Amino acid sequence: MYQLYTWSTPNGRKASIMLEELGVEFEVKPVDLSANESSSTAFLAVNPHGKIPALVDTEAGRTIVESGAIMLYLGEKHGRFLGDEAQRWETVQWVMWQMSALGPVLGQTHHFYFYNKGKAPYAEERFRTAARGLYGVLDKRLEARDYIVDAYGVADMICFPWIARWPRQGIELTDYPNVLAWYRQLAERPAVQRGYAIPVSDEIPMPS
Repeated sequence: MYQLYTWSTPNGRKASIMLEELGVEFEVKPVDLSANESSSTAFLAVNPHGKIPALVDTEAGRTIVESGAIMLYLGEKHGRFLGDEAQRWETVQWVMWQMSALGPVLGQTHHFYFYNKGKAPYAEERFRTAARGLYGVLDKRLEARDYIVDAYGVADMICFPWIARWPRQGIELTDYPNVLAWYRQLAERPAVQRGYAIPVSDEIPMPS
């Protein structure tokens, strides 16, 4: 049994999508970021860093924080979505890419371009340019392949929720046809749809 402390953010949705894909039992513990619940005494007892998601594995008596670590932990524990030995290291590389590049850059793009548009034009353009570069990297990777690492797995789940916020990044998915095809394919998966709607019932944005 797992307890998932989460909210409707890209990082939160990674973990809920993974749990839904695994088909395991888990209890959702919403942490409303708009109400500053991540700074509450109760949540800080779970994760002193005050960040979601946090996963409590009640069976193992273990708490895992940081979304990338949660994804790898679940993949290892259940023996799924990490691939064979060669694919596993490719998966780890793309997990690190998402954690070090895609997530931080797109998060800053949201901050400057979407939430604070016009306040810092230099920062807006800097991060939008960096975002376009990362979309280009992913588009190149998805040439002649359906998934980031051959078979559907952790690398896809960890990137998808960030790409799902392309409107906040000033991105046109049609400029990246391989990313667009990959995105549409993942958005049709029932487990992705269920995981995306945790803990707030949101629909996955779809390009026209």
